[in-house]
Formats: sequence, C-alpha cells, structure tokens
Amino acid sequence: MINVNLFSQIISILDRNKFSKLVNQYQTDKHEKGYDSWTQLVSMLFFQFAKSQSVRDISNGLLSDTGNLNHLGIQMAP
Repeated sequence: MINVNLFSQIISILDRNKFSKLVNQYQTDKHEKGYDSWTQLVSMLFFQFAKSQSVRDISNGLLSDTGNLNHLGIQMAP
C-alpha cells in the first residue's frame, strides 16, 4: 500500500496532459535549468496550502516529504 498524502491527492486532480500542452504551446520550459514549470506549480501550491512565510519554508517543507515527491510528479525538492 502506498502512503499518499492529502497534498498529492490535490495535485492528482490537475490534468497533467493539458498542463504539458500549455507548457509546450507557450514554451515556458525553453530555457529552464533544473526547475521546470511543473515543479514551480507544485511549489507555489504547497506555499499556499502550507501558508509559508518564505522560500526557505517551501524548500524545507518539500524536503521533509522527500520520500513522497514522486507522487507529486517532481524529482527533487527545489
């Protein structure tokens, strides 16, 4: 049994194919260097739900959940 947290369930509602089409259409990942649009979206949603006060809060919060980052669709915490 996979331990899926509430945040990953919220992220799973988003249509990843539609998001990828928009990324390709507007070429938002054209010059990215390790921090793609999906990781940006997940980080900003985490920021809102966790009511973070700083970028360090986002980083530490996502790092604390390193084992479940693949459920969010990101390889490593920013």
